[in-house]
Amino acid sequence: MRIPLSWLREFAEVPAGAAAEDVMTELVKVGFEEEDVHRPTDTLQGPIVVGQVLSLVKEPQTNGKTINWCQVRVVPEGQEQTLTGDGIDPSGVQGIICGAHNFVEGDKVVVTLPGAVLPGNFHISARKTYGHLSAGMIASVRELGIGEDHDGILVLSRIGLDPEIGTDAMELLGLYDQAAEINVTPDRGYAFSIRGVAREYAHATGTTFTDPASRVTAPAELAGGYGVKINDDAPIYGKPGCDRFVARTVRGVDATKPTPPWMVSRLRLAGIRSISLPVDISNYVMLELGQPTHCYDQDTLSGDIVVRRALAGEKITTLDGKERALDAEDLLITDASGPIGIAGVMGGAATEVGDSTSTVLVEAAHFDEVSIARSRRRHKLPSEASKRFERGVDWHVAGIAAQRVVDLLVELAGGKADQAGTDVGTAPDSVSIELPEAFAAARIGIDFTEEQIVTSLEDLGAAVQRNDGGWTVTAPSWRNDLETKEDLSEEIARLVGYDKIPATLPVAPPGRGLTRVQQQRRRLIQALADAGLTEVLSYPFVSKAANDTFGVAEQGADRTAVKLANPISEEQGFLRTSILPGLIEVAKRNHSRGFRDLALFESGLVFLPGGTVGTASIPPLGAKPSDEVLDGLYDGVPDQPFHLAAVLTGHDSPAAAGHTPRPWDWADALDLARIAGDVLGVEVLASQGSHQAFHPGRAARLSLRNGDVVGYAGELHPKLLAASDMPARSVALELNADALFDAAPDVIVARHISTFPVATQDVALVVPAEVPADDVLAALREGAGELLEDVALFDVYAGKGIEEGKKSLAFGLRFRANDRTLTADEASAAREGAVALAAERFGAVQR
Repeated sequence: MRIPLSWLREFAEVPAGAAAEDVMTELVKVGFEEEDVHRPTDTLQGPIVVGQVLSLVKEPQTNGKTINWCQVRVVPEGQEQTLTGDGIDPSGVQGIICGAHNFVEGDKVVVTLPGAVLPGNFHISARKTYGHLSAGMIASVRELGIGEDHDGILVLSRIGLDPEIGTDAMELLGLYDQAAEINVTPDRGYAFSIRGVAREYAHATGTTFTDPASRVTAPAELAGGYGVKINDDAPIYGKPGCDRFVARTVRGVDATKPTPPWMVSRLRLAGIRSISLPVDISNYVMLELGQPTHCYDQDTLSGDIVVRRALAGEKITTLDGKERALDAEDLLITDASGPIGIAGVMGGAATEVGDSTSTVLVEAAHFDEVSIARSRRRHKLPSEASKRFERGVDWHVAGIAAQRVVDLLVELAGGKADQAGTDVGTAPDSVSIELPEAFAAARIGIDFTEEQIVTSLEDLGAAVQRNDGGWTVTAPSWRNDLETKEDLSEEIARLVGYDKIPATLPVAPPGRGLTRVQQQRRRLIQALADAGLTEVLSYPFVSKAANDTFGVAEQGADRTAVKLANPISEEQGFLRTSILPGLIEVAKRNHSRGFRDLALFESGLVFLPGGTVGTASIPPLGAKPSDEVLDGLYDGVPDQPFHLAAVLTGHDSPAAAGHTPRPWDWADALDLARIAGDVLGVEVLASQGSHQAFHPGRAARLSLRNGDVVGYAGELHPKLLAASDMPARSVALELNADALFDAAPDVIVARHISTFPVATQDVALVVPAEVPADDVLAALREGAGELLEDVALFDVYAGKGIEEGKKSLAFGLRFRANDRTLTADEASAAREGAVALAAERFGAVQR
C-alpha cells in the first residue's frame, strides 16, 4: 500500500517536515514492513514553471519535419526574472524549439528552464538547434514522469487549470508530495486504505486520528432507488456471496471533465493511473475508505440489477476487453441482458462509463471474501478491488463510500444526485470476545496494566465492557481478523509496543533434541563435506527421459513417476525418482563456465509412486476432513525416501609444480559409499553391478548384509557423458540413505583396539576370470576365522605366466589376537584355512 503524505496528513497529525522514511519508521512500530519510498523529486528537479506561449512560428526542415520556434513568457509581464543561471533570459521570455503541434499561441504550458533535470537524468540546458538557441523545453506529461501520454505537450487549460505565469509547476502538479509504501499482511486488509493507515499512524505516535468516514454525511436510510435483488442460491459454505448492496444515481454528469491535478497526483503516488473523472473518483474513494466502488453508465442498464451465481455457459467481456467463460461458483452482477460484472473483481465492458455518459449509477457492495478470492484466482484477474474484498472490507462503510463518490461527482463532474437510493442486505452480527484478565499477560509475557489493555482495545475501535473475570470486547466492524482472545492479546502487545516484550532465551526441556534420523542425516552430510565434497541443491523437477534413465537399473523396466499438473517447463514435467539428473545438470552448468574439477553431492527426497497417487476428489475447504478422508489423502502421497548422491569429474586436486593431480575414478565413488556406511555404523558391500546410467563394466551394486540393494556407484555411461558434454570417466554414486538409517544401530560401539602387534601375510590366488574378486575375498574372510582382522585386494593380474581364461588375485591379510602376540605358525594356519575355503569354492590355486 502506497500512502501519499499529503493525503495522510488530512486524517493524522504527521509533522510538516516528516519524510516518507519517517512515516515508515512509525508504522514499523505497529507491525508493518517498510517497502519503498516514492518521491518525484528524486528524479525531477526545477526550475519548472508555468509559461504562456506568446508566439509560434512553424519552420519546415529539410528532413521533412516541421518545428515550432516559440517565444514563451515565464515571468508575469512587468515583473523581473528572479531566477538566474546559464540560459535563463533576464527578460522573462524564453526562446524554445518544440516539435509538438497540439498547442497554440496563448496556451499556458509547463516549461522546464535551463538547469532543470527530468526523469532519466536528462539535464535541460540552452543549446543551438535548428538554427536557434533553444533555452528550455515545453514538457509533456511523459517527460515530467507523471503519465504515459507523449502525443503532445501538457496544455494546462485542458486539465482545468489557469495558473499565473511563473507559478512553480511542480507545486501546481503535486510533484513535491511523496509516498511511503508498506507491506500489508493478508490479515490486515483494513490497512489497504488511507483510513486504516492513518488510524495505525495515530496508534504508533499517540496522536489524534480523524476518521474520513466521519466527514461524510450519508442518509440514514435509502429507498426508491434503482432496483437491486440479491439472489445467491448456491452460497459457499452457506455464507451469501453478497450481504449488502448500495446503489446511488447521479444525473447530468460531464464525464469528459478533467480530473483535478491534486487527485491525479495522489492517485499516481498511490500507484493508480488516471483514466477518466468518474473512474478516478471511484478509485480515490476506494483508496481513502478501503471500500471498492463501481460506476455504471445507467443508460446502458436494462432492468433490475440481480446479484447471483453464474449459469452454465455464461460469458462476459470484462473491462480489460477479454471474453471470459464463467464458472458456476462465480458471483455476478447482472441485469436483464445478462452478466455486467464479476462481483468484486472487475466490471463488464457493456456498462462501462465513457465520454458520453451522463447518468452514473454508483455501486458500493459488500462481498464474501471466499467468493471473491476464488473468482480472482480462477480467472487470473487480480484487481485493486479484489485485493481488498478477499481480505475483508468494513460492512458499515458501504453507504458512506457511495455517498462520498456521489459528493465528488456532484462537485467535480457537475452532476446532481437523486435523493432516492438503494440499500439492501442484512448486517452481520457483531463479534464479541471474552478476554480473561490475566490471559494477555500470560500469553505475551508482560504484566499489562488494566489501563494499557483497555486503552489499546478502545484505540482499535473496540467496545470494552468489564465483567467478573476480565472484559467482554466487541470487535470493530473493520477488523474482521479479530475473532479470539489470542487475537486481542496480539493487538495489545502490538499497540503497547513490541519493544516492551522482554527477550528471554527459553530453556530447552530435558530429554529432547534431534531425533535419531536427524542426527544420522547430519552425520552423513557432514562426513561428505569433511571428505572435500561441495553440497549443492538442484530442482526436484526432471524430464521423463531422465527418470527413465536413472529411475530403474534395467533399460525398459517398469517405472512410474509423478507428473506435474503445472510444470515450470514441459522439459521438466516430472518429480525426480533419482537425485543424479539434477546433480549432473549442476555439474554441466559448472563445466560450461570453466570449472572442470568438481566433487559435488546432494541429499534430498525422491518421489516413488506406488499404487494410487492422490485421491478422486479434494475435500472442501473450511472444515476439517474426517479421519477416513485424511487416511485416504495420506495413502495417496507417493513414497519419498531420502537419497544421497555425488558426482566427481576431472581431478582430485589442482595441478601444481611438482604435483600431478589424480583423475577421479570408480574407486573414489566406492570410497564415498564406504564413508557413508562407516559414519552410520553400517557395512556397505560392493559387488559387480549393472545399471543403464553407469558404465557396463565399471559399476558396483551397493547392498547391505541382508542383500538389500541400497544404491549404485561407478563410472557414468560414456553415451550419457557425451550427450551431457561432460568429461569422460566421470563417476557418480547414489544411495538410499533411509535404508542405511534403518539398518544402522542406535548406538555405534567403537571396536576394541588391541595393543598386540599385527601379523601380515599375503596370498596370490589363480581363479577363473569370471569369478568376482569380491566373492573370493568373502571366502578368505570366512575361512580365516576369528583371528583375521582385515583382508584387502591389492593386485589383479592376467597375462604372461597365467593360464588363459584365468586371473591372479593378490590379497593382503592382517591377523591379530586380543590377548596375545600371534606366532608365525598361528598366522600361517589361519591363512591356509582361508586359502582352503577359496580353493573349495572356486578352485583357487596359490601362485
